[in-house]
Amino acid sequence: MAWQGLATEFLQVPAVTRTYTAACVLTTAAVQLELLSPFQLYFNPHLVFRKFQPRFRYCRMLEEGSFRGRTADFVFMFLFGGVLMTLLGLLGSLFFLGQALTAMLVYVWSRRSPGVRVNFFGLLTFQAPFLPWALMGFSMLLGNSILVDLLGIAVGHVYYFLEDVFPNQPGGKRLLLTPSFLKLLLDAPEEDPNYLPLPEEQPGPLQQ
Repeated sequence: MAWQGLATEFLQVPAVTRTYTAACVLTTAAVQLELLSPFQLYFNPHLVFRKFQPRFRYCRMLEEGSFRGRTADFVFMFLFGGVLMTLLGLLGSLFFLGQALTAMLVYVWSRRSPGVRVNFFGLLTFQAPFLPWALMGFSMLLGNSILVDLLGIAVGHVYYFLEDVFPNQPGGKRLLLTPSFLKLLLDAPEEDPNYLPLPEEQPGPLQQ
């Protein structure tokens, strides 16, 4: 059945990307069915609701790539980016921050995949680090404000610098440390290198 194949494919998507995508689809459907108003999803200082517009592909590529086996770190990146965007959004009177979160995800992926060549709408091919700027330029051509894109790129650069650049500098160290409770909740426990399996758990000789 087609639905079974779709469900199987969906369940193969990494957990964070799957949850993020499902939330976006459900909120979009709720707005289209007029169960929710878009104004119930915008950010304001008193009620923090956000309308998400994800780029599923790059979210999934991040989770399956540089964040493979590090679900807690991936969730912490979302939390860090969300908090920083919210604070900067207050200063800049930016209320719809979903596109900024998308820009952050694309920026972090592009900086961690510098050798990947991207085909842009079948028109241009360039290295991945140019992708956030190409998307921002395309948004500008459509008449949209680029402030939200710039916010996402700026937050993505802060995360990338603190996580990937500064720790590798002389005297540098990691400043973004994922809380232990997130690792406990989301990551598989690390195997003890000194663990010795019980005799019945040890592989025996092959049976002929």
